[in-house]
Formats: sequence, structure tokens, C-alpha cells
Amino acid sequence: MRFLILALGLLWPGVLMANDWAALDRPGAFAIMRHALAPGTGDPAGFTLEDCSTQRNLDDRGRAQARAIGAAFRARGVQFDAVLSSQWCRCQETASLLELGEVTPAPVFNSFFRDFDQRAVRTAGALELLETRGGRPIVVTHQVNISALTGRGTRSGEVLVVRRNGDGLEVLGSILIAP
Repeated sequence: MRFLILALGLLWPGVLMANDWAALDRPGAFAIMRHALAPGTGDPAGFTLEDCSTQRNLDDRGRAQARAIGAAFRARGVQFDAVLSSQWCRCQETASLLELGEVTPAPVFNSFFRDFDQRAVRTAGALELLETRGGRPIVVTHQVNISALTGRGTRSGEVLVVRRNGDGLEVLGSILIAP
């Protein structure tokens, strides 16, 4: 059955490709998401955080993907008490297009792709923020951050349903809507 769902997702963009919505009902569950589709890898040399025109950004498919993910959450009545995001433009735009609440920039979720020595500091800061703020957030961040927090890779726009567990985040499920 899972193969059929994946095959349908490849044939018809917008079809749900992974369906672990029930994981959101587990105690302590919240969501951490890789930004929607932004073609390429990393950012151009010399990019600046304050200037989106210097960064790798969402394309039209990525914007449509972010809107579809938000619509899927709203259609199921899933609510979050906070929308936290990396300060990178592709994350901020994804978080905004989800239309799940006011977006709060959270520098601890900023990418360390080009600054790998920041991995431990950002990961510890992210876990501390999640622990101290409590509640049920949705976080929009980057592949490297999600991998450091969960030990798992993600596709563009993939939402991992997670909960705090010891020194990291335990993955309870995954939700992916095709771009």
C-alpha cells in the first residue's frame, strides 16, 4: 500500500506521499519541517542573510508545496501554538505560506551548512529552546539541522513528527506532500 501511495505521489503532484497524521496525536508530538522546494544546494558565495536576492529561494513549485502542506494541516484541524523558523528567506517564506500562525524567527534553527563548526552550538540551542518554550510548535529549518536533531535526512517540504527524547528528537512519523 505504501508503494502505491508513493507511486501516486510521483504521478500526480500534490498527492500525499507519506501519511503519518496519527503521529501528531501522540503525547509530546510536534513538527519539524525542511523548507519547501528551493532548487540547488546551499547558497551562492557571498550571500547575506538580510538580502533574499543573494540566497537560494523557493521556486513556484516550492511555494505551491508550502501552501499545500499548510492547507493539509488546516483541513485536518491540526494547530500549533507557534511557528518557528530559520532566518533564511526560503524557510521564512515556507513558514509564512503555511498560514499556520505568525512566524517567529529563531536563529538557533539557522543553517550551518557552510559553517559546520556551529553544528553543536545550534543543535544544543535548538533543543534548549524547544525544552524551555514547551507547547506544540512547528519548526521550519534546513536539512543539516534536522539531521543533527533527529539523525534522519529529509526531502524538501518533508515534515517530521517528533518529540523530545533524551539528547535529541525522536521521530514518530513523516508527512510529505509532493511539490
